Amino acid sequence: MLTQKTIVLGITGGIAAYKAADIASRLTRAEARVEVVMTRSATEFITPLTLRTITGRPVVTEIFAPIPEFNITHIALAEVADVVAIVPATANIIARLAAGISDDVLTCVVLATRAPVIVAPSMNVNMFENSVTQDNLNKLKARGFIVVDPRYGRLASGKMGVGRLAGVDEIVGIIKQVLGRGGDLAGKCIVVTSGGTQEPVDPVRHLGNRSSGKMGYAVAEAARDRGAKVKLVTAPTSLPEPAGIEVVHVRTAVQMRDAVAEAVPEADALIMAAAVADYQPKSAAANKIKKETSTLTLELVRTPDILAEVKGSFLRIGFAAESQDLVENARKKLEGKRLDLIVANDITDKDSGFGVDTNKVTLIDKQGNAEALPLLAKREVADRILDKVVGLFGKGRTVVN
Repeated sequence: MLTQKTIVLGITGGIAAYKAADIASRLTRAEARVEVVMTRSATEFITPLTLRTITGRPVVTEIFAPIPEFNITHIALAEVADVVAIVPATANIIARLAAGISDDVLTCVVLATRAPVIVAPSMNVNMFENSVTQDNLNKLKARGFIVVDPRYGRLASGKMGVGRLAGVDEIVGIIKQVLGRGGDLAGKCIVVTSGGTQEPVDPVRHLGNRSSGKMGYAVAEAARDRGAKVKLVTAPTSLPEPAGIEVVHVRTAVQMRDAVAEAVPEADALIMAAAVADYQPKSAAANKIKKETSTLTLELVRTPDILAEVKGSFLRIGFAAESQDLVENARKKLEGKRLDLIVANDITDKDSGFGVDTNKVTLIDKQGNAEALPLLAKREVADRILDKVVGLFGKGRTVVN
């Protein structure tokens, strides 16, 4: 997704400058070309050599710094950038950009570029909350700058407050989202479900499954990075919320059904990656069940069949986790639920399925065509699924009334 993309990473003089090295590393590993521009004060916190070693590219610290392939360095950087990200952005750089001042190489690059500009502030809470800083940020937003708001946490001063740099995952996610605006899913709304539902037995226990939510989150992030508007309906997971995605948290199958029904009116596709429990206790105990007998009998009833119940005109993609007769069982589910595509996963493979970062799946469409994929990272599987979705959009949507 980031291959052949050029990201100008601006680093300014804040204590969070060291986190820019992690961002540069992640982007470089994703095969982006990362051009680092540092203010003079940034070099007091992290050395240019560190960033050059990570990116394999010269680091620009002065406006007249020569780079062999560039004529006028700051103009060339402004023109080749697909996105400019300033991480961290101090109150000083924010004020200068808001005033249109171009007195160093970074401000010159920003004023000369037509690429989207992402600003991730990091500073003392009093500086961030000062009306001058807030006015300057509002000016930048009004001009189309994308501001990744800082978070509450412990600051360099030792105090707690808002001003801590947003997480690296969030910032990288926003960069990917911005770069994906012209992707093959631009203008589409994709609803994704994820995680394993939990059906309460009593206030402290539930019936559930081993789903980690990783596959659903991978699909949601991949759709975001290809330009889609994404709504993620997720049962409990330990995963951080993906940036740039509307996330709805649910616990039970009934809650997931209701959230999906609310989300799909504007959906172009529904991708049901969640592992929805098949059964739930007929009634949950109001108080904790005590261990007073040698056995315990629970009466279970079926949970809602979300794919079968949800109405509307959109592509329907389901998942089938099977321990036997993989393709045969998946095809039955495809036909029974009137799906456009089903992702069949053999959960007997220890490297595929719940709790791991890889999956080995077979993609089956409603024409009966089956494509068995090799063992891949879940993000790669997500993109292969979305490749199919893109192709299906040209064939019309399934309508269920």
